[in-house]
Amino acid sequence: MKSYTIRTFRFPEDYPAVYDLWAHAGPGIQLRVSDEPEEIAKKVAHDPDLFIVAENEEGKIIGAVMAGFDGRRGLIYHLAVAPEYRERGLGTALMDEIEARLRAKGCLRAYLMVVPSEEEVFAFYRKRGWENLPVVTLAKNLTPDQLTN
Repeated sequence: MKSYTIRTFRFPEDYPAVYDLWAHAGPGIQLRVSDEPEEIAKKVAHDPDLFIVAENEEGKIIGAVMAGFDGRRGLIYHLAVAPEYRERGLGTALMDEIEARLRAKGCLRAYLMVVPSEEEVFAFYRKRGWENLPVVTLAKNLTPDQLTN
């Protein structure tokens, strides 16, 4: 039986609970400067409907995922489910909803990144139709005072 509701993230009131969820999700989510409130505010201003949370019957946030869409491709970030709610279909429900929202914007293809050592995470996404791509991701900080991004 479903004991949660999925809704759009509300900034700033949801931020502390979501950040705490990410911080305790395990090694797959690496928090950076881009996850600080000022940066999340920019993300929400760009496409607020592509950041969703799940809350339990008491209103506690128990899952979250955000995505971006640049008009051509989608990118999914930081899917997290509270440990006591894992293996109940919540991660799948969050992914189904964020994928539906991307499709509604006209997104034909989306990407996500997974830490290579996270085999359980790979299995989760593969089961849902995601495939490995033989690419290497490169990154560059665009401001010299921000050593982590």
